[in-house]
Amino acid sequence: MQKVVAVVGTNASGKSDLGVQLARAFNGEIISADSRQVFRGLDLGTGKITPEEMQGIAHHMIDIRDPGEFFSMADFQRLSFALIPQIAARGHLPMIVGGTGLYVDSVLDGYDLSDTEPDLAYRAELEKLTTPELYAMLLRVVPDTDVTAQNRNRVMRMLERIHDRDSAIPTRSKKVDSLRLGVSWPREILATRIEERLERRFRAGMLEEVQGLLDRGVSAEFLIGLGLEYRYITLYLTGQMPDFSQMRGELARAIRKFAKRQMTWFRRCPDILWLDMQSDPFAQASEAITRFLNT
Repeated sequence: MQKVVAVVGTNASGKSDLGVQLARAFNGEIISADSRQVFRGLDLGTGKITPEEMQGIAHHMIDIRDPGEFFSMADFQRLSFALIPQIAARGHLPMIVGGTGLYVDSVLDGYDLSDTEPDLAYRAELEKLTTPELYAMLLRVVPDTDVTAQNRNRVMRMLERIHDRDSAIPTRSKKVDSLRLGVSWPREILATRIEERLERRFRAGMLEEVQGLLDRGVSAEFLIGLGLEYRYITLYLTGQMPDFSQMRGELARAIRKFAKRQMTWFRRCPDILWLDMQSDPFAQASEAITRFLNT
């Protein structure tokens, strides 16, 4: 099986920078595993890596959809399974870097999803419905679903999987040999990093980015459904949360809670090698990758 290295972790953990360093050292190409960075124009709010920060390393799965278009775990898996052999054929190391754990697991664990092409006509029909209408559809077929009513993207993904006759809990058959490296910080340090990054994004124009998306016709419902930065800033800009200080405070708390959920997801995987970010994570990761590639 093709060897693949993954660098996973929470928001503001430094995984993108580390991924670039490792890709430079091991001749890698990076597949971004971030469910929001696939959308064009969603830059500051997603922490999308800039061309300068890429340092010449090829990055895939960034800016491949327009805002408002549907993109699912099945799409990510299908495109990744096409990219991995292409990267290997160029003599490069396929690397997956990101914090959307479901996307990472779908590839590295080999979730068995239907091999049918996405039903674009069905997607188009779903897109016409409001989020409450979509959720009502889901409840009719999965009354005990744990998907929240406000999460439009997840509701649509679940409906599409049901439409494609995929199991809610997919079986697995691994198709790649993987090494998973985890990036984490003590809670207090991570909270500081989150706050500092949030402040940098506001100074860089994150409010203006979201306003620009709204001005170009991206629906408020789509942006709210993306969660976190896009949800709270859209609520503020549309007057549903008129106080900026309140919005910013609630957004910071939501990001911290999301980071905690990310860690809960990743901690369930016993195969992740957790790096000591307060020491020399590059050296630790390099040693692990060298061993992995030589076995």
